[in-house]
Amino acid sequence: MSHRKFEAPRHGSLGFLPRKRCRRHRGRIRSFPKDDASKPCHLTAFMAYKAGMTHILREVNRAGSMLNKQETVEPVTILEAPPMVVVGMVGYMETPKGLRALTTVWASFLADSVKRRFYKNWYRSKKKAFSSHANKEEGENTDLEKELERMCKYCQVIRVLAHTQIEKCKLRQKKAHLMEIQINGGGSVADKVKYGKELFEHKVPVDAVFQQNEMIDTIAVTKGKGYEGVVTRWGVTRLPRKTHRGLRKVACVGAWHPARIQYSVARAGQNGYHHRTEINKKIYRIGKAARPSGDGKQGGAKPKIHPNASTEADLTAKAITPMGGFPHYGEVNEDYVMIKGGVPGPKKRVVTLRKTLIPQTSRAANEEITLKFIDTSSKFGHGRFQTSAEKRKFYGK
Repeated sequence: MSHRKFEAPRHGSLGFLPRKRCRRHRGRIRSFPKDDASKPCHLTAFMAYKAGMTHILREVNRAGSMLNKQETVEPVTILEAPPMVVVGMVGYMETPKGLRALTTVWASFLADSVKRRFYKNWYRSKKKAFSSHANKEEGENTDLEKELERMCKYCQVIRVLAHTQIEKCKLRQKKAHLMEIQINGGGSVADKVKYGKELFEHKVPVDAVFQQNEMIDTIAVTKGKGYEGVVTRWGVTRLPRKTHRGLRKVACVGAWHPARIQYSVARAGQNGYHHRTEINKKIYRIGKAARPSGDGKQGGAKPKIHPNASTEADLTAKAITPMGGFPHYGEVNEDYVMIKGGVPGPKKRVVTLRKTLIPQTSRAANEEITLKFIDTSSKFGHGRFQTSAEKRKFYGK
């Protein structure tokens, strides 16, 4: 038997303990960006749905880099992001123990998709959520104005309650995702309250929150893998082939004393479906809807496609959806966000996008992105054609 090293780096990070199933399906924002009173009022987060991945061709514009002025191919993730609807507002007070919610106000109308969020079983329920509140709103609602005045007087942090329009994504789910989004900027709390009130029952598009070339953070729950052993879960080395009673194990789980297993020893258990935040993801493009939900079929014909995957170098009129659709997702007909690299979670999972917490000064962050080509060939096999028209022309049909 060959000589074995006496020391080696440990396998797997202890920074992500406990490796257990996440309690929530939606990525939760634990920290919002620091407020800057010099900027106008703006929202700091958004929610989108992961559709799939493709690749792009672009020219690198980074002085000092060896790739400068050369073409490069990079992987990108497409997130479908229909406009979100603001339906409420929450005011927080700063206390020695952290933030404390003072009051919450709601808009007069809430869609059924977000009302489903307040029920375990929608079809058997009486569907009376917020009905008394809506009746009160029909008259002159002095309670709302009183609560807004209390917010202006006592609160330091204002967040709006906004939900996704999940019905526009054509997924099986009908229940919208609801989240708090912090309002930053503005000279005073009264400005934030006024800004939030004006957004009530309004649709907020993704390009009103983020811009192209911006660096953002993604927060999501990773793809679940179930119960797995130590070799897969922690990356420990397999034992020699002739090992008795299995070789995908940890040979020694600890000394006699202390007479218990240390927390740092690799053990089998849940792998995946963990809450993860990934920072510094660059936005390569924010595309407008290819087929907005409002565009119905006129005279039996298909609604016209808005070519949102064309570039100056590639003038082919095509939408971002690849031929045959994104595998396990389908078509992307609404607004979309194109992000460099990967994003946690499987297809169809809701992903929370947040403005970056740290000032971006690197050359990569400040680089202007100009796309030359976006690949829309089939992702199911070896894609050969970019559009169905190109395929028909090639086969002479």
